Amino acid sequence: MSKEFIPLELHDQSRQGHGERVGVYVCHCGTNIAKTVAVEEVSAWAGKQADVTVARNYKFMCSSLGQELVEQDIKELGLTRVVVAACSPHMHEKTFRNSCQRAGLNPYLFEMANIRELDSWATDDREAATLKAKAQIKGAVERVIYQQPLEPIQVDINPNTLVVGGGIAGITAALELANAGYHVYLVERDSSIGGHMAKLDKTFPTLDCAACILTPKMVDVDQHPNITMLTWSEVDAVHGYVGNFSVRVRKRTRYIKEELCTGCGTCVEKCPAKILDQNFEVGLGFRKAVYRNFPQAVPKYPVIDTENCIYFQRGKCKACQIVCPTDAIDFNQQDEFIQIEVGNIILATGYEQFDARRIPQYGYGRLANVFTSMEFERMVNAAGPTDGRVVLRDGVTQPESVAIIHCVGSRDKNYHEYCSRACCMASLKFAHLVHERLPGAEVYNFYIDIRASGKNYEEFYHRVLSEGARFIRGRVAEVTDAARLDDEEGKLIIQVEDTLIGRQRRIPVDMVILMVGMEGRKDSRQVANLFGLGCDLDGFFTERHAKLDPVVTMTEGIMIAGACQGPKAIPESVAQGSAAAARVASLIGQRRLMMEPVRAQIDPAGCSGCRICNNLCPYHAIIFHEDRKISEVITALCQGCGACVAACPSAAINGAHFTRDQVMAQIEGILWDVEQPAMALQ
Repeated sequence: MSKEFIPLELHDQSRQGHGERVGVYVCHCGTNIAKTVAVEEVSAWAGKQADVTVARNYKFMCSSLGQELVEQDIKELGLTRVVVAACSPHMHEKTFRNSCQRAGLNPYLFEMANIRELDSWATDDREAATLKAKAQIKGAVERVIYQQPLEPIQVDINPNTLVVGGGIAGITAALELANAGYHVYLVERDSSIGGHMAKLDKTFPTLDCAACILTPKMVDVDQHPNITMLTWSEVDAVHGYVGNFSVRVRKRTRYIKEELCTGCGTCVEKCPAKILDQNFEVGLGFRKAVYRNFPQAVPKYPVIDTENCIYFQRGKCKACQIVCPTDAIDFNQQDEFIQIEVGNIILATGYEQFDARRIPQYGYGRLANVFTSMEFERMVNAAGPTDGRVVLRDGVTQPESVAIIHCVGSRDKNYHEYCSRACCMASLKFAHLVHERLPGAEVYNFYIDIRASGKNYEEFYHRVLSEGARFIRGRVAEVTDAARLDDEEGKLIIQVEDTLIGRQRRIPVDMVILMVGMEGRKDSRQVANLFGLGCDLDGFFTERHAKLDPVVTMTEGIMIAGACQGPKAIPESVAQGSAAAARVASLIGQRRLMMEPVRAQIDPAGCSGCRICNNLCPYHAIIFHEDRKISEVITALCQGCGACVAACPSAAINGAHFTRDQVMAQIEGILWDVEQPAMALQ
């Protein structure tokens, strides 16, 4: 290193230390750490460092015996600081903070060094891993000396809850909370609740009628005294923090006076405008300009489609208003903004289906008899556009052979690498339904792998096999209508490599069903920004921990449920809706919440009013005072991410528990040469 190099300004790191009594505890984590790190050597080395009173190693520090070891040393040796070198703080920081608190030490005088994920799991070099563990512990010891006692922030919890999304996950969450005695606002952007499940015919593997099991829950939501249902509505703005959210909801006008409408359907019957329904009937059926999505729609009130209504387009007609027996039609109705106050929010905004047009070789949108999975769902539905008949696009001809292509848009590096989870079983259900409606038809399933991992799923797979469905393992290369033989006229040709027999196959069929995958909603990033959430590259909301906290987000008080978190089948969505409701109920039951005190603060004297932090804060926790030209952090809303601290050009923002002294001390400790008394850079 050049002699001209100027090292960081060092704190006093001499052996006499700072007068603190630090305890260092190194975990073996079974063999997760000890296999790569010389734990006993690291522990002995740590005991010789400045300010370290005691250093121990133990096989499982997170066990009750390991925690008792820490508590005993705090009481008997008078420890003023504690460092545990183990796994990720996401796993056990709270565990050891609680141990310190039980022993009478402020929990924020504890520091954790991650020598598992960041060290032992990152290399097979034992010598390098041991040296790195020492450096991490040295950094943690130097940092913990500068840590200050902090006290949690207490906030009251408003018992009302907002559920955004009226699919099966949102319905489940709303009913769970309402049945527990808490008031729920359920906001749904469509004119009826029900989501994707309302479009289905049957559900696998039991083949229950989807409407038969969903409709009672929809009615329960409508009639429940603890649920305020806001359909045809969207969340417009969100402010506040856990326990105290202020939400503005835009309720779009239906041009129907709900207090007068009886849902008789006369207006729908007499409306002269007929439009292809691209929403509920996915382009297979028609609806009127004044319509309800389906007969069991909840609420029962129709809505007027102004883009296709003759009156709104030409100023004539008003047939619906003329025939309405209760004078419920109001063409002058305006959008309404509703302000609600809630303590917690559950997002259950669902998913969108992959657009099959993105894979042109499958012919969707170009070849008439190529259908998507949702189109086939509506076709086989008794209340669908074909009254449950399986027919080709001409509406008359029944297919004699059907190809079902799995994983369209899923498990594909060109589109989405993830599995959409429900497609395999839906494919098996379709094979069964084709045989049920057309007993003589040939059904081919073109699959990569059959994933039948749920309860009774494997049994359903064997049932479909026994019914005569044919399974061909291989990704379909192309679907064409280029017939080579006279007997193939009008057929669709499937080109596929059958990987089980190692041969290319050419199979003519009458109908092709594309099992399109699930993907995040197109507006998911805007929604994530509105609520202050994370959103992954696939458009799904990010949970706090994929395994241990799948319904909680990094924003306190906001939960996620259902397919907005990732692809899910109905049972998983229901389970997650219940789980999110349980988490919210536990918060409400506490009446007040003790929030993490790791928050940012702005020094008014140092703030220049540049507003960089205002625009940068992902949680909208910083406000600007026009009169004083300075910014201020709303402490309860801040999540302690540190973005504003790092960005402030005036260094006027201080992050509690991540002060400059603490961070610099940790950096200096890590850079210290663990083999020499002097620093490695000198």
